[in-house]
Amino acid sequence: MMRGCFLDAGSMGDALDWTALTDTLDDWTWHHNTEPAEVGERLRGVDVAVTNKVVLDAGTIAAADALKLICVAATGVNNVDLQAAADHGIPVLNVSGYGTPAVSQHVLALMLGHATRWAAYDAAVKRGAWAQSEFFCFLDYPIEELDGQTLGIVGHGELGGAVARLAEAFGMTVLVSERPGADDVRPGRVAFDDVLTRADFISLHCPLTPETEHLIDAAALARMKSNAFLINTARGGIVDASALIAALREGRIAGAALDVLDQEPPPADHPLLDPSIPNLVVTPHSAWASRGARQRLLNQIAANVRAFRAGDTDHRVN
Repeated sequence: MMRGCFLDAGSMGDALDWTALTDTLDDWTWHHNTEPAEVGERLRGVDVAVTNKVVLDAGTIAAADALKLICVAATGVNNVDLQAAADHGIPVLNVSGYGTPAVSQHVLALMLGHATRWAAYDAAVKRGAWAQSEFFCFLDYPIEELDGQTLGIVGHGELGGAVARLAEAFGMTVLVSERPGADDVRPGRVAFDDVLTRADFISLHCPLTPETEHLIDAAALARMKSNAFLINTARGGIVDASALIAALREGRIAGAALDVLDQEPPPADHPLLDPSIPNLVVTPHSAWASRGARQRLLNQIAANVRAFRAGDTDHRVN
């Protein structure tokens, strides 16, 4: 008999079919969420642990007496001590590709929102500006077209490639960044500094690593065009929050849209939640969360558990 435990099943939201996962093991325990002090007790006697964002550190893993598999309900695995798991012979399996349609459409929606200024126009109409207009329309906010503009992609994996294809369908020129600091530029890539200086929109899709932490800092923002718009649906730590706030307040770039912050959920006084910051859109790490994406993620976890029970750990990340 094998027992499973999903430590933060509530993070998956509602309206999903859990059958594929429930059928993988003899017994499952579903926790809506798990506080750090509760993790050890909840993993006692558990063979398979599933976590979305609950942290499994070295001490927790060492104390989990029956643990045989850790499944992360995400692509990023920075909430699990991979070396500690490997030292105890515990494979860590993640999921990938499940959110590609959702994230890529979210990025395009943010770009279109900036280009069309629909939010500003909607707010103006609701406060009576259209009713007071001299003409059949009013044009208080400059409207742009994506066609002919340049998008810089930083991180050209599954998500970056999908965003690039959608942008090309809108008539945009796409620049794929070489890895920052790389000595050589591969065919089809553009040096990172050149992407910063040439792009009208920059979309981040790289992982958060020591090399990419604060990749978009004051120096990077200073190299961007004054009409440039920054989008981050990757990880919050890739962008230096203080530098971005200063650039927006001083009008050094045209705007930014963030789906991720360096702390999630953020404290109420997080500096990037200040409503006085101009031309900043913040969404609550929701780009990935279409119902279809969440169902695919759940089904991939189930496939990982089944593969593990069959002796296949090809998708292990440790």
